[in-house]
Amino acid sequence: MLAGDDLDLFVRSLRAATEQHTGDALDAAVAEIGWEDALTFDTRAAVSALFELQGEACARSSALDRVVAFALGCERPPDTALVAPPIGRVDAPGDGETVHGIATSARASYLVVASTDRGHVVGTVDAAALDARAVGGIDPTLALVEVHGTAAPSAASSVDWSAGVQLAQLALAHELVGVSRRALAMARDHALERIQFDQPIAKFQAVRHRLAETLVAVETAVAVLDSAWLDRSPVTAAMAKASAGRSARVAARHCQQVLAGIGFTTEHDLHRYLRRIWSLDQLFGSSAVLTKRLGEQLVATRELPPLLPL
Repeated sequence: MLAGDDLDLFVRSLRAATEQHTGDALDAAVAEIGWEDALTFDTRAAVSALFELQGEACARSSALDRVVAFALGCERPPDTALVAPPIGRVDAPGDGETVHGIATSARASYLVVASTDRGHVVGTVDAAALDARAVGGIDPTLALVEVHGTAAPSAASSVDWSAGVQLAQLALAHELVGVSRRALAMARDHALERIQFDQPIAKFQAVRHRLAETLVAVETAVAVLDSAWLDRSPVTAAMAKASAGRSARVAARHCQQVLAGIGFTTEHDLHRYLRRIWSLDQLFGSSAVLTKRLGEQLVATRELPPLLPL
């Protein structure tokens, strides 16, 4: 496992990469650092470090593709993007020969997981066989692509889709934590610098309560994430993603209120982070959808999940 000076150097290198690059440039920088080797050697350190720093910098990369492919135990060919489930859902994007999902970028081919009578299989589909549409929406800088069409994955092999979903949810939860922390830092800095009635607004009780509630929400998400890494079950991964999404929305609401008028403008960076929160929350199950599914599971089984390790 990565620890001590090795971990510190690894994190510093990733921080420099995420602060200076995004998109394909960030992919290249991360590869040069040896992040994929770290993913195999110490999965938790590699995922938590990169995705939290990526969130703090509001950068984007194809790291989610690599994480899911690693969890599925399959190779991701060059110039190939993973097709994730449609917005808000966790089901496999392929059903027989029908493909409908979200990709992190437009590529020459796509890695598709499909549901079949014999379980889930994964294979590649040529981009020419599918329709791809750039997703603008709330966060065009995330550069997502909606992919749909009729095509069966070639050279398909059996995989455990739940393992891919589980690791993807943990990765996205870490990214949501990183985005939330950065939004909180911006709100705190503004509260210290903004003067009203001859004193910083950070001295006002209402402002202090909003900042405190945001910190509690973020740290709650971190605690659930820590437990999910220890437990390593689909249920706790879904709980971590739901908690991180809900906490990020709390951060978005309170930080917007603290920043007040300047927070509504494009002159301030807060809008970039709020857009990223709303987008990331929808990938591999939104906080609302996951909470509902977990509740339905409790009702159906009439059994409480085991206590999370503390």
